[in-house]
Amino acid sequence: QVQLMESGGGSVQAGGSLRLSCAASGYTYSSGCMGWFRQALGKEREAVASIYSRNTNTYYADSVKGRFTISLDKAKNTLYLQMNSLKPEDTAMYYCAAESDLCVGVTYPKNYTYWGQGTQVTVSS
Repeated sequence: QVQLMESGGGSVQAGGSLRLSCAASGYTYSSGCMGWFRQALGKEREAVASIYSRNTNTYYADSVKGRFTISLDKAKNTLYLQMNSLKPEDTAMYYCAAESDLCVGVTYPKNYTYWGQGTQVTVSS
């Protein structure tokens, strides 16, 4: 049974940093496509970043480029999202997602099979 468990969320002031982690069990990050999504209150879930484990190609939403970094520690089987220069508009529930196959349509939640429960990020001005 695949389980993804996010951690690292919290409350920070604008300009601060957080690092989210997503530990996997029953699933290996050595292959496949992994991503981070977020969902703010009253809004649709949106893609933040993704990474393809075989070649470490990455995708970032325009709103986070230059501020967020997605990375993968295959030895620890953990996915990370380093978030710097946080803004109030980054406030949302953040979810990690994984798919055993290729990275296809990485911005669409329906293309990921496995999901974590989410971790809340709140950025105050």
